Formats: sequence, C-alpha cells, structure tokens
Amino acid sequence: MSLKSSNKTDVNTTELVISIDPETFEAAVEKEYQRQKKNIQLKGFRRGKVSRKLAEREFGEGAFYEGAINSLLGPEIDAAVAETGIILVDTPSIDVTSIDKETGVELKAICVTKPEIEISDYKGLKAAKTVREITDEDIDKQVEIIRKKNARIVSVDDRAAQLDDEVIIDFEGFFGDEAFEGGKGEDHPLKLGSGQFIPGFEDQIVGHNIGDEFDVVVTFPEDYQMEDYAGKEATFKTKLKAISFEELPEIDDDLVKDATDFDSVEEYRADIKSKLEDAAVQQADAAFEGALIADLIEKVDQPIPNCMFEQRIDSLMRAFEQQLQQQGMDLNLYFQYTGMDMDSFRETYRERAVGEVKLRLALEKIAQIEGIEISDEELDNGLAEIAAANNVDVDTIKRFIPINEYINDMKVQKAMALVKENAVVDNTAAEEEAPAENTDAE
Repeated sequence: MSLKSSNKTDVNTTELVISIDPETFEAAVEKEYQRQKKNIQLKGFRRGKVSRKLAEREFGEGAFYEGAINSLLGPEIDAAVAETGIILVDTPSIDVTSIDKETGVELKAICVTKPEIEISDYKGLKAAKTVREITDEDIDKQVEIIRKKNARIVSVDDRAAQLDDEVIIDFEGFFGDEAFEGGKGEDHPLKLGSGQFIPGFEDQIVGHNIGDEFDVVVTFPEDYQMEDYAGKEATFKTKLKAISFEELPEIDDDLVKDATDFDSVEEYRADIKSKLEDAAVQQADAAFEGALIADLIEKVDQPIPNCMFEQRIDSLMRAFEQQLQQQGMDLNLYFQYTGMDMDSFRETYRERAVGEVKLRLALEKIAQIEGIEISDEELDNGLAEIAAANNVDVDTIKRFIPINEYINDMKVQKAMALVKENAVVDNTAAEEEAPAENTDAE
C-alpha cells in the first residue's frame, strides 16, 4: 500500500488517494479465486476443478477483482488512516479510480473525520446550587406510606358510595341503542376519584348504594386514543355491587415497631428527615452538574458531522428497544400504541443526542488540554469493579471491553470532575428570581 495523497476537502472531510501495488493485488485476486473455486462450474468440468485462467476467460478478467479489492480495503484503509493520523467517525466512501494487473489499484477514500474542538473558560463556570429545606410536610408524606401499607380494607353496606371509596361495578357502554366494543366490564374494581375512567364517570357513581342500577352519561374526550369514539356521548348502564374503603391506622410507636426497624415515631421521623436531607443534597448536586454540562455544550460551536448525531440516536434507540424487549414488547407494537413511526421516534432523541455528542467532544478536549491520564492502578480498579458487578473475573471483562475506549471513558469522567471541582456556586440569579418574603411586622 502507498498513500499517494491526503487532502482536506471540506470541514471534517479528508480525501485519501491510495495505491495498491500489483503484487499485493495479485495475491488478493488469487486468494479470492481460491475462495470461490469450490463453487465454480463449467460444462465439461467438475465443480471446483476449473482453473483460474479458464474461469477468467469465461467470466472476464475482472471476475475476482471485486472480492479481492473488498478483502484489501479494511487493512489498506486502516494503514492509510494511521499514516495520516486522522480519526474516522464513519465508514469511508470508496471510489476505485483505476485497476490493472500491471499497475495495481488506485482508489479514493472520502473520510469523515472527528471534528477539532476548541474550548476555553471551562474552569470557574458558575451555577446555582440550592439545597431544598426538608419540612414536616415532606416527612408526613413518607410516614403516610407505612400507613397505607398497613391499611385495612373495610366493606360498607350502610351508606352510599363516596369519593376515595373502592367500588365493584358491572357496566356496558352504548352509543344510542348500540353497544360498542371495549365498553363492557364485570366485577370491575374502581377507586372513585382516581381518574381511571372517562372524566365524569366516577363522579356519577358517588351517591349510589349497593344494588343500584343506573345510567352514567359521559362524553369521550376529543383527543381520545380511539378516534371513532372521540367526542361522542356514551351511556354506560351500570350496577354498583360492592363498596369498601381504606382505613388507615394511627401512627404510634406500636405501628412503627411492627412496620419498621425503629422503636418510636420520633426515631422513625428523624431517620426519614436524614434520608430526605441526603437526597436533597444529591438533587442539588445533580442540578449543579446539569447546569455545568449545559454550559459546556453551549461552548461547542464548531461544525460536527451529522453522522455522529445519527450514530448516537441509533445507540439510544437500541437501548430503548432492549428495555421494550424486557417488557415483552417491540418497536412495532410501541408505534401502534403511540401513533409514531420510525422517523418521528428518532426525532424524539435528536436533541439529547446532539447534547451528548457535544458534551463528549468537549470533555475529551479538556482531558487532552489538561493532560489527563489513567494510571494502571486506576484501570485495574475500574475493571475489578465491573468484574465484581457482573460476577466474573477481570480477564473475562478484558476480553469483552474495548480497553482503549474504556480508558477514554475514564478520562472523560476525570475531565468532568475537574470542571466540577473548579466551578463556582453562584445563587445570585436564583435568589433574584425567588419571591420576596413578607417582612411586615404584625
């Protein structure tokens, strides 16, 4: 292989002109003939017994050229790319400009290259960091969880249904005198006020007693998912069969002892407060980091090849599709439920993909500027953590993880930590936006 020229033809685009010497090309052609030989058959010859010379006479001198060139492309392109030092972000577009047994092969490779990012002022970034104060109301909401977990279901037979009751109903829906598909249910549980049914349905059950049979008249919303029903008035013939309600226990030391690892309500509330405060700190920290990330993304204004965004969208979609598969679904079924198609679905990921690509480029450049490196000890510790999490040995992890990519990931993480460590907490804007407290004396 000989790299004849390397020319930057556009932003993030480089054209390589590569020549392949006749000896290398001839060896590749012979190898391709040997690969195809077992399938070649001509009249008067047994399959696999046709000579290369005869095959080329029958099918043309270039019968094995395409396969030969394809077999050379990978190594030859890799060698040329390594010689120039460019970094590819997509598969090169190849154009064979000449091919001859005597002179070899010449080809052009149009290469989309990784963009050169310029970034500065990444130290001293400012962002708000406000830790939310935990109130008694916050704690009460958590305490309510154990009340609900220990609630007792009480059947009712001496009063009418009320909001927040759980009822059992039979129903059948009609448009005029005609029953419609999907509008019938028997022994259906429904919590009144939950919003599970069409707006107005649950309210019309309130006030009825067990055994009552009555009509519930509602109108389907204009944006109802089944277009044939949207905006139509429907009558549901309904029978109320049972009423019950959730009786919540009082919060006292006995309940806390039974339902938690604590001996008193006071201890339990103190633990809740501590955990909520820790969570508030984490949320504030995450918001602070998110603001810094937004600033870094904003600093990347150089042209970026669109293929990098498309590749990131592909990756995000694959991850989502794997989640669907774990739930027993696929994209086609998801599209049916959401009314989306592949193009509109891809667009939902575009903004995120653009941000993630820009952030990655920014952090890689910061790592380069700062000379960030990963020690052997750091690498070993990181691989050991992955191995432990997957219950395999480190050697197994090394076989499945591209080490250079993993090292680059670690550098990016260090770069983000550096940005964060050098950032400045500035709550000025947040304080200016906050409503002023009433300071009037009573």
